[in-house]
Amino acid sequence: MKNAAQQPLVVRVLDNDQSVEARRDSVGDSQLGKVQGCDLELLDSYSRTVVSALERVSPAVVYIEVTKEIQGRRSSEAKGGGSGFIFTQDGYIFTNSHVVHGAREIKVSLSDGRTVTGRLVGEDEDTDLAVVQIWAPNIEPVKLGDSQALTAGQIVIAIGNPYGFQSTVTAGIISALGRSMRAQSGRLIDNVIQTDAALNPGNSGGPLLNSRGEVIGVNTAVILPAQGICLAVPINTAKSVAFALMRDGFVRRGWLGVAAQTISLRTRLARFHQISNSGAVLLIGIEPQSPAQGAGLREGDALVSINGQEVNSVDDLHRLMLTVKTDTESVVTAIRHSELVSIPVMPILK
Repeated sequence: MKNAAQQPLVVRVLDNDQSVEARRDSVGDSQLGKVQGCDLELLDSYSRTVVSALERVSPAVVYIEVTKEIQGRRSSEAKGGGSGFIFTQDGYIFTNSHVVHGAREIKVSLSDGRTVTGRLVGEDEDTDLAVVQIWAPNIEPVKLGDSQALTAGQIVIAIGNPYGFQSTVTAGIISALGRSMRAQSGRLIDNVIQTDAALNPGNSGGPLLNSRGEVIGVNTAVILPAQGICLAVPINTAKSVAFALMRDGFVRRGWLGVAAQTISLRTRLARFHQISNSGAVLLIGIEPQSPAQGAGLREGDALVSINGQEVNSVDDLHRLMLTVKTDTESVVTAIRHSELVSIPVMPILK
């Protein structure tokens, strides 16, 4: 029987999509060095990806300190904090609504050590998003990506200030897409990104990046007591909300009362119905006493358009709900059991 020192060492790596097996008793040290070198090269490539993304984005990541008044028998103050990131050259910052809600004073600490006063432009509790503005020269905004192009399994990087530790970086993968979570307002946020990139209190409002250093989500929640289940609002949703907040200071949207997720639409089915959609919005829940229930929409319906405008994703649905009229009927077109149906529905303002 061979002792531990004589046991063959087996190393497996992927080389040109082929499994390579190396045994110490059948190959020389030079060949083992090559095998180990492949692992090191892959590790270095991963490290370079994370470092490159961090270098592009970290100058725009900020720490937000908030002072709030607590009403009670005696008025008092409480301080809290969270993360954010600059997304325009003129100082607009994304963060979470729950970070700045009820703030009497907002202080923003920049990556270069400066601390400036922030102004709350507006917040949307229904998506847990808020926009703050600062006035500071020489700031560098992030580049916003496309959350509709994401796939499960791809690398993501989170930056934030958990427990006050500024510029903390974690990395992982996208665990799933199309999740739903309930905001503090009670409304369901659809199409949320689930990732295992570690988040902690204080990460809220920080950016979630792809491997190119583009922001594809706003970190917003951790599922407790689970480990490795962290959620982010897609950046496409955030863009629509930010436009409304920067224009009006609040978000006015139509409400259908549905829970939904984005699905792909088979080309054959799209051609059969003579529509150009590449995707659709699958209804997975109908709120009681909602416009959707009253109109006869059902779970399993796949929405493809509203008033003739294509709906390829939940982001498209959110965007249309920001502009849809609430005093006239809208026509929702959906695929139901392979049939194309058009259903009049009147969204309400919420």
